[in-house]
Amino acid sequence: MSTKLDLVKSKWTLKRGLGRKLGMKNKVRKVRYALLGREINNGLVFKLFLYAIFLSTSYIYIQPVLKMVVKMLMNGKDIIDPTVTWIPSTLYMGHLSAAWEVLKYEKSVIISIIVALLVAVFHCISCGFAGYAFARLEFPFKRIAFVLLLVAFIIPPQVVVLPSILAYRWAGLDNSLVSLVIPALFGFGVKGSLFVIIYRQFFMTQPRELEEAAKIDGASAIKFYLKVMFPLAKPAIIVVFLFSFVWTWNDTYMPRMFLGGAEDVPLAVQMSRLGQSLDNLMKASEMPAYLAEPIKMAASFLTILPPLLLYLFAQRYFVESVERTGLVE
Repeated sequence: MSTKLDLVKSKWTLKRGLGRKLGMKNKVRKVRYALLGREINNGLVFKLFLYAIFLSTSYIYIQPVLKMVVKMLMNGKDIIDPTVTWIPSTLYMGHLSAAWEVLKYEKSVIISIIVALLVAVFHCISCGFAGYAFARLEFPFKRIAFVLLLVAFIIPPQVVVLPSILAYRWAGLDNSLVSLVIPALFGFGVKGSLFVIIYRQFFMTQPRELEEAAKIDGASAIKFYLKVMFPLAKPAIIVVFLFSFVWTWNDTYMPRMFLGGAEDVPLAVQMSRLGQSLDNLMKASEMPAYLAEPIKMAASFLTILPPLLLYLFAQRYFVESVERTGLVE
């Protein structure tokens, strides 16, 4: 009887020991799944690693902007005080007013908005036609034309700027804002070739059945493009519009070449002339030299503010459009 009892006790002890081991294994497995995940990209460690990279990268990009904003809001006393680095004692708006005056901000920002909007709209229209032709139509010397398009994308703008200046001077458009808009009307240059490629990439992803159905109904290629393909190309239109707008807004090379002697210039050109304008202002008002830096910071902030607001409102649409145009492939 005692032998049977000892056997039952040993079995129960063995089962309890196995149960404890299984329980420990389950706990270890749960902890491992929580930290590392069933897949490597689902674990807590991997997510913390990603968040650390994202925060570090965000700080690298945001820190100069924050430093610029803080610097332009400091008064003269805080600027020369080495103990004041991030939090100014008072919010001073005088530097913004000085930058507004130096940049001739009201006139310059209106010119920049008008030019950038016209260039973006013309790029959306002209490059859309060209991209559709390269993607869906057959015409003589198509491959040669596409090779020339790639060559136009490779050639730097400095190569063609002198012939362009001579052509504008011959046409009477010297120092005219129209000279900044005409290249977009014909999809000319590096920007135009890039946007044609974007449209071509998008139109090549559309099903051929749409075009075949339109041909059966008797629609011409232009009518099919205007009625069907162009409305479907909203993702490509958003990408091209934002790229063109920001590219034109920040461009200083072409406006300085074409508008060298003009007084009414875009904001980016006024920003490039900031040094001379600021020197004249400081001599006229007898400002100390150390106030030049916060005024420059304020001018930079006023320059990047409109495209920054545009991107904040259009960020979601821009990301979705980039994914749908095939650029990420």
